[in-house]
Formats: sequence, structure tokens, C-alpha cells
Amino acid sequence: MREVPPVRIGVDIGGTFTDLQIFDARSGAIFGFKTPTTPEDPSIGLMTGIKQAADRYGFTLADVGFLLHGTTIATNAILERKLPKAVLVTTAGFEDVLEIGRHVRREVYALNPPQPPTLIARDRRIGIAERVRADGSVEMALTPAGLETLGERIEKIDPACVAVCLMNSYLNPEHEQRIADYLAKVRPALKVSCSSALSAEIREYERTSTTVLNALLIPVIAGYLDKLSRRMEAEGFAPRLLLVQSNGGVCSARTAALEPVRLLLSGPSGGSAACALLSAVLGEDNLIGVDMGGTSFDVSVVRNGRVNVVMQGEVDRMPVRIPMVEIRAIGAGGGSLAKVANDKRLTVGPESAGSRPGPACYGRGGTGPTVTDANVTLGRLDGEKFLGGGMRLDLEAARTVVDTEVAKPLGLSVEAAAEGLLAVTNANMGAAIRLSLFEKGVDPREFTMIAFGGAAGLHAVAVADETGIRRVVFPQNASTLSAYGILHSDLIHDLVRSRVLDAKPEHLGIIEPLLENLLADARARLEADAIPENERHIELAADMHYKGQAFELTVPFRSLRLDEPALSTLIADFHDLHCQRFSYSNPGSAVEIVSLRASAIGRLAKPAAKPPPVPDGGRPAGARKVWLGGRWRDIAVWNRDDLAVGTSVRGPAVIEEAYTSVLLAEGWTCRRETSGHLVAGRQE
Repeated sequence: MREVPPVRIGVDIGGTFTDLQIFDARSGAIFGFKTPTTPEDPSIGLMTGIKQAADRYGFTLADVGFLLHGTTIATNAILERKLPKAVLVTTAGFEDVLEIGRHVRREVYALNPPQPPTLIARDRRIGIAERVRADGSVEMALTPAGLETLGERIEKIDPACVAVCLMNSYLNPEHEQRIADYLAKVRPALKVSCSSALSAEIREYERTSTTVLNALLIPVIAGYLDKLSRRMEAEGFAPRLLLVQSNGGVCSARTAALEPVRLLLSGPSGGSAACALLSAVLGEDNLIGVDMGGTSFDVSVVRNGRVNVVMQGEVDRMPVRIPMVEIRAIGAGGGSLAKVANDKRLTVGPESAGSRPGPACYGRGGTGPTVTDANVTLGRLDGEKFLGGGMRLDLEAARTVVDTEVAKPLGLSVEAAAEGLLAVTNANMGAAIRLSLFEKGVDPREFTMIAFGGAAGLHAVAVADETGIRRVVFPQNASTLSAYGILHSDLIHDLVRSRVLDAKPEHLGIIEPLLENLLADARARLEADAIPENERHIELAADMHYKGQAFELTVPFRSLRLDEPALSTLIADFHDLHCQRFSYSNPGSAVEIVSLRASAIGRLAKPAAKPPPVPDGGRPAGARKVWLGGRWRDIAVWNRDDLAVGTSVRGPAVIEEAYTSVLLAEGWTCRRETSGHLVAGRQE
């Protein structure tokens, strides 16, 4: 890989703020920066933030060699239904797969349970005469006449994109490829997504859902990347652009434009990656990462130093069959709106005020009470120092909206109403943490919380009390930690081949060619990315289950070969993993291999950051009135940048930094470690 300029930037574009982490190899310094997101065109806020950061930290646009870009654009487009017109092409007779689904009832006792969304209407689902058998052989050939008829029907609908998902195409992609080639010839501007190229896996419902989501997102992401590239070109800004994927790795802009469904957890996965990095720094194997920004509260779990990656996730109840970091997200952020129902029930979220208009205290026309408004009302946020002094908050506007929309309907004082609003928010966040840990059969008391995101510091200790967690870490640059994780990302390609086979030595003759094909594909991808030989790494795994089970466990290979001894080891590892996950195993039962997976990893050079300067301060910067425990109290206010290593802060106290604040409750103490991180614990 050619020598690149010295500055690397990691960016996480959220619903409210755009976060940046900047590493300058010349000084070894890492800087955090925050700027409001511009929802109408996120590339505007991105370039504005980069130029402002360049002015503040003394680098030029020409000094930037890498731009690692995380974004929620794909997720927001799905949730807000800002999607183009699309067509689904499938095998005749299977046009209703999306609606049939898996017959899973989330609300078991509901008389009219809600159905998962169907993003392509029935009259835009086209069945084509063809059929591939379950062994990959052709039962009914695809004819030229069938292709012409398909072209005519698509011409009448005039869609912006087409999803192609035929039965058993994961075994034999020939018919899908012919459809794609034909459409490229007759309608070259049409965006086409084929399941065999995107998710070559068994199970037609999940494969169809994934392909449909991908097709719908191609015009959205391609349009954004086109705007971004034109804006960068106009500024003379030409770094290597890499997009963050749901698996925590990055990919080229070209890959992102063709397979945008891989970006659905683009931003939050950076926070999970940062937690995994902190696990090694802190010497803590078990961490619970909580990322509270302006819009959402994201929970990720690090066990034994690793973040769990699942092979299937979902967005808005629609399955997505791609590898993604396991994250639980709820609508609880600084901008989450509070409402009082007719029965005087107070709810908070999931609707958010976003960045425009934002909370009432932003002074941009927001009319709904938010979590940020409650924190300002109770003195927990200093309105004069928000965003490092770059934005002033309107205390009176915050108090007025909390009074009008919450306090008066509930017959409470403004302070009691704001305190209740925050209590509801903390309870919601505590429930998300408990669910994330209890479903894995682990105790929250065994975990250390990593609190990050712009709003997490004000809620982390209360949420820890809610869940029984006794240790909380507030990392350096906590408000931009997801961007910090993105800054340390590697290039990753996830590849898969599905074949349902008994895990027996006699099937090695079938498995070995599949593995060779996977490895060849993985090496070709890394070669195309210009990754040096010594920075290329490939990992193999198999999706396995006991014969008759309807779900699989992903079992890593111990090497890149699968002979008889390695197969025996793989089977033993499956039994062990099954016992670990479900508390039992059946070593005498038949085991099947369902899919083979490869992760092609291109190691990118990691920022060699110098430790932050060590201050010598050990006294609070001042004090202010904060509402705690039902009354106003004068509590100490500390400046984080002035805290010397080893300094302990006893609660109640507020610790402020440029883009976030920490509220330390009574009964808790906090100490600055040599790493620069603040570690808080409950006093025994």
C-alpha cells in the first residue's frame, strides 16, 4: 500500500451530532471533535466538522490520508421509509415469501399481532418461470422469452431498483446472473441486487429480506456517496474513503455502494470495537458498553475480551442475514421526547427531537420536552459550556417546556417533573442492559460498564445502581468513543457458502473444494484492496447444528485446513460451544454443517498515540446548584482535563469536559488512572 499522508480521521454521523476522532502521526496526538449533524445532507456537517477540526488542531485537508466513515443513513432510510420504488423478481409461485415469513408470533396472546413490514407491494413482485432443485441442478430452465416478459413488466412499473432472489440460487447462481446481465443490457441505469452475490445462504425468507433491503438502499447510499464525493472534490479533499460495516470492519466506497445493507449498524459497531480495545487496556474481560447519544441508547457486551458477532440481525422486525456486531438499541438519547398520556402515564422516547429542531434548550424551535431539557433544568448540564462552549443552552426554554408539557399535566413542580423524566429514562436503559446480560445467563455484577456518547456520563451511575453494576469507566474522549473505535478499524470482507452436509469424513471431498473457493475469493478481495501480503489475515468458521435443529452456532476453525483430525476438533468445539450457550450438549448425536464462512481481514496500521499530558490539578474548579435527591444542593464541579493521575473525586460531584459531563452520585467515588480514563466505583 502506498505511503499515505499522516492524518487519519474516524467519523460517526449520528442522528444529532457528527463525532470525529483525529489522529496525527506527526505528533502522536488523538483529538476528539463534535459538530451538529445536518440531516438534509449529512455530508455538509461532515465537511464542516473536518474543516473546523483542521483549523483548531493545525492540519490541512491535504494531510488526511484515511477517512473512516460510520453512518446511520442506511438505518434511518429504512426506519423512516425514505426508500425508492422497487421490484422483487423471484421464482414463480414464491412471490409471497416476504409476507409468509416464519410464522413467528412475538406477541403470543395478541388477537391481531402486527406483521413484519413488507417493503415491496404485491403488485411489484414478479414471478419468473424457472426452478433450481435443492441439489443445485436445473429443473426448469430460464428462457429468453421469460427474460423479455420480465423486462416488459419492469418497464411498466419503472422502478429505481430490483431485488433478484430465486429459489436455491445460493447453490446455483446461473439464473440470477442471467437476469442481472439482461437487465444491465436493457435498463443500464437500473440498480440490481442478486441474492447469490450478496447472501449465498440457505433459507429463502431471510435471503429474500436481505436482498430486498439491499436493493432499496443502493440508490440511497449511492446518492449519498455521490454527494459526498462531489463535496470532497470541491474542497480539494482526497483521502482514501472507507465505510464502516455492521461487522465492525470497514470496506471501500465501491463495496458500500453495491452492498449497502452491510452498513445498517455502521455507527454503533464503532462503539463496540472501542469497548473491545478498552478491554485489553483496562485488563477487564467482561464489559458492558453503553452508548447514549442524542437519539438512541446502544448496549454491547464484551465477554472474554471479544464482542459477539451474530450471523443474522434485524431492522424494524425484518431479518438481515449478514454478520453484524450484537447490539441492543432503544430510543433513549439526549433528544428523546417525553409525553404524558391521558391516564397521566409518563413515557420517554423512542421519538427524538434530533438535531433540528433539537431539544427546546437548543433555541432552534424545539417544542417538546427532552432528556437534555430535564438535565439542564436540574443544573446537571452547564448551559454556558455545552459543546466546549461552542453552543449556549437556553435554561428558561428548557424549564418552560418541562413545566408546560410534563409538570402541569402531572401536578408536579418543574424539578420533580424533570427528575421523574430522568428516572423513567434510566429505568428504560437499565431494562435494556438486564435483557442483554440475562439472555446470556450472566450476572450484571460481574461486568464493568463503559459509559460513552455525549449523554451517557449524566446517567451511567444511576443506571449502574439500577442494574447492580458496581464499577463504571468513563473513557478518554467518551463523547466521541464510537469514532475512536472506527479510527482503529480493519478492512473486512465476509464470505459464505451454504451446503447442508453431515459432518463426516466421507463429505470432506465436497467440503474441501468449497473451502478452496472461499479462500481464493478472500485472497482476491484483499488483493483488490491493495493490502500488503504481511497484513492479510483470513479466518474460517462453520455454521453447525444437531441434525433436526432449526438454528446454528458459528464455530471457528483452528486453521485454514479441514482434514479428518481438524474435522473431529471442529465437531468437539461445536459440542463445547453448545454446552456453553445452552447448558447441555449431545456428543452422540449427528452434527450437520450448514454453511462455511470466511472473513478476509486487511490489517490497517493502527494509530500509535502518545499518552495524554498529565495535569497536576487536584481541586474542584468551582461549585454550582444541582437538583439531587429531591432538593437543590451546592456540589463540587471538576474539570476533567485538570485532574491529576490518582486524584479521587467523591460524590456528589460533576466532572466536566469539552463534549460531555459526568454526574457522580452520593456513595460513589471516581479516580483518574494513568491511562487517562476515569474509573468510578460504589463506596463499600
